[in-house]
Amino acid sequence: MRNRPLARLRRRVLALVGTAALAVAGAVALPGTAHAANVLSNPGFESGGLSPWSCTGNLGSVVSSPVHGGSRALAGAASSSDNARCSQSVAVQPNTTYSLSGWVRGSYVYLGVDGGSSTWTSSPSAYARLSLTFTTGASQTSATVYLHGWYGQGTYYADDIGLDGPGGGSDGQAPSAPGNLRSTGKTSTSVSLTWNASTDNVGVTGYDVFRGSTQVLSVSGTSATVGGLSPSTAYTFTVKARDAAGNVSAASGSVSVTTDAGGGGGTGFKQAAPYLYLGWGDPPSATSVMSATGVKWYTMAFVLSSGGCNPAWDGQRALTGGNDQSVINSIRAAGGDIVPSIGGWSGNKLGPNCSSAEALAGAYQKVIDAYGLKAIDVDIENTDEFENATVQDRILNALKIVKANNPGLRTILTFGTSTTGPTYWGNRLIEQAKALNADIDVFTIMPFDFGGGADMYGSTVNAAEGLKTKLKSTFGWDDATAYAHLGISGMNGLSDQQELTSPATWTQIRDWANSRHIARLAFWSVNRDRSCPGGGVTSNCSGISQSTWQFTSITAGFTG
Repeated sequence: MRNRPLARLRRRVLALVGTAALAVAGAVALPGTAHAANVLSNPGFESGGLSPWSCTGNLGSVVSSPVHGGSRALAGAASSSDNARCSQSVAVQPNTTYSLSGWVRGSYVYLGVDGGSSTWTSSPSAYARLSLTFTTGASQTSATVYLHGWYGQGTYYADDIGLDGPGGGSDGQAPSAPGNLRSTGKTSTSVSLTWNASTDNVGVTGYDVFRGSTQVLSVSGTSATVGGLSPSTAYTFTVKARDAAGNVSAASGSVSVTTDAGGGGGTGFKQAAPYLYLGWGDPPSATSVMSATGVKWYTMAFVLSSGGCNPAWDGQRALTGGNDQSVINSIRAAGGDIVPSIGGWSGNKLGPNCSSAEALAGAYQKVIDAYGLKAIDVDIENTDEFENATVQDRILNALKIVKANNPGLRTILTFGTSTTGPTYWGNRLIEQAKALNADIDVFTIMPFDFGGGADMYGSTVNAAEGLKTKLKSTFGWDDATAYAHLGISGMNGLSDQQELTSPATWTQIRDWANSRHIARLAFWSVNRDRSCPGGGVTSNCSGISQSTWQFTSITAGFTG
């Protein structure tokens, strides 16, 4: 690796929340006849854009994680001065009762209609459904529905928004049913579908995909991929078309698909383990951070050579008997554990200094024995280890030896990446791990220091997907198994090359990691998990404005 708490709500907010709770007592079920389904356009944001939704302060965006259904959702980045209100106006009919619903995630997320009812919930870690009804006025022909977060409470997410009722205008003709629904592919957790376009007297605006009787997606085109499915399970799908007036077609013919069997090759290993470095950067109290954030694991940096093939903390401090051991003991006493990071970008490393794989395995064994470890991480970087074929193979063979000698030990390799996946040396490392039967549990990439890049979420996901693809092609794994052998180790705040990973971006990365069930999430470092806006890249703060231990708190929410 290259060398919490949210702001409290103001009293006025609490008062508003209390009165709102009394005002929105719950959803009222509508009669089951004489209304069309979902007159909203782009209700699941599957178009990839916001239109026709509009958001205040340019604070709305479409993201690929976390989602409730499909592959897209709305993210509203509420600030201290703007609640990131996103709205859409639609044609409605007078004197008509409508049902509004949606799935939301975040702290204090609101759903409502201008001039009518609203409702809210607080669900930071999972999607929750909001619903309400309203009746239009005697001459009302349009309605504006909205979502928003709350001031200072961070990004909220919304997906699969529905407005049930007849569309406005005089168009009463429904589109034709979609034809020839068929499956074009499947995995253990997803099914891809396509169908022939419907026709309409005015125009088709979208399609709703149903799994059984449950609507799971809304898309604008004639294909979709339904995710979140179980392995070796039969599912039946149908599709309906919608027009601009809210008229809905009859269902297409159904198609039944059985998902593939699960890979069964996952590691069963999940670890949220930010880096803690006792050698510099005003190291905090490990147990205080655990208490404040809920984090349980730390990646302890760095084990180097103290001369020859002898391991020591920073190449200077003995493995046992010093402050490092005291800190590790305190972490374990508090219910946590550590994984040592062996190597890093700089310093005198064991890989080049140990003369053989057997000697290097002996050095690793000293570290394992010192602490009775459950896992070890080799952070393989720079030209002396990563870009050195001989040392790469030595490290892989050494890890193979210690894995055989320590049943249950998990082995992790951490290395740099490009924005699209492993570099030449990363690809070689993976290929040699297969060729040498090293049985590596987790391949962890460090998606930063790309040499630029404003979209750190997109770059991180692209790099991870590139790694997944390489693992699949090398080991013959399916998606689920490849993700289960994959880790991400980011850099909070500003990277060495001034790339910005904000708390909101790290939350997106964490949620993506959870949705793909990867094995490991880490960042460099807890020492830097403190605010210093404009502070640049330093050892004891992130260079940005943030809450103390905010990235650690976010990481603690990684469950895989």
